[in-house]
Amino acid sequence: MTANNDPRKITRRNILASTAIAGAIGALPKIARAQTDRIVVHGRIKQSVCGGVLRKARMSLDDECALLVKMGIVGKDLVGPGDWATLKKHGLVATMVPGAGSIKDGLNNKAKHSEFLDAFKKNIPAAAAYKWPNVICMAGDRKGISDEEGMDNCVTILKEAVKIAEEHEVTICMELLNSKVNHPGYMCDKSDWGFELCRRVGSPRFKLLYDIYHMQIMEGDIIATIKKNIQHIGAFHTAGVPGRHELDENQEIYYPAVMRAIVETGYKGYVAHEYSPVREAVPSLIQAIKACDV
Repeated sequence: MTANNDPRKITRRNILASTAIAGAIGALPKIARAQTDRIVVHGRIKQSVCGGVLRKARMSLDDECALLVKMGIVGKDLVGPGDWATLKKHGLVATMVPGAGSIKDGLNNKAKHSEFLDAFKKNIPAAAAYKWPNVICMAGDRKGISDEEGMDNCVTILKEAVKIAEEHEVTICMELLNSKVNHPGYMCDKSDWGFELCRRVGSPRFKLLYDIYHMQIMEGDIIATIKKNIQHIGAFHTAGVPGRHELDENQEIYYPAVMRAIVETGYKGYVAHEYSPVREAVPSLIQAIKACDV
């Protein structure tokens, strides 16, 4: 990196940009005000943050957005419509917004397909209007449904939903979750099942939300799986294993290596932090940002 491109270099433009958010930064809690330098240096991973990461900091959405911008974070993840205007005001991206279905009652439930399709018809155009890239969906619990039947049911509704997504240039992402610890019974709990679903739907507007925490618990082999299947991955979530806490030395995933592997695939989407901090929120986030800024 040359000196002219160094984001830490003090320039007239940087001073003006800092002035624009100085009022919001001044209102932040003391610990946040003390650590509001830009943290992202390389920026090859576009990092986003889920709401729970900074909940303990107890700041307003405006203050949180100002802090994220200052740090070099590009967006917030799993964001409802009530927060969209504030994110847009700060130049942040809502990297994942509501689509259809829930963890317990998802797209494998054929009886709810009409309801879910209505949700897609509402939520996909709403996301497109703000130029948000992704809407989330869930497979749902098995509840006596075989994995093959569940896949058939998911394919049926997703074949219709992707027509809407393709028209509006929004990607539907189904999240991979673990069924060992956090979500017993959840159907989309193995990457092979999810990638096969992507192949059967057959649209670039349906992909997986690959949660690194959940897949480390279920199957490991994270880097090789990502490299082999990156064409079917539309977003990533992070958290430490075990416990779903910080990306620190107390957990088993070496995130810098995982992030380098993601960069090497040419992936251009977002990586969102979704851990629950047990330490102070802002220092924890700084550590996570640095671990993933490769």
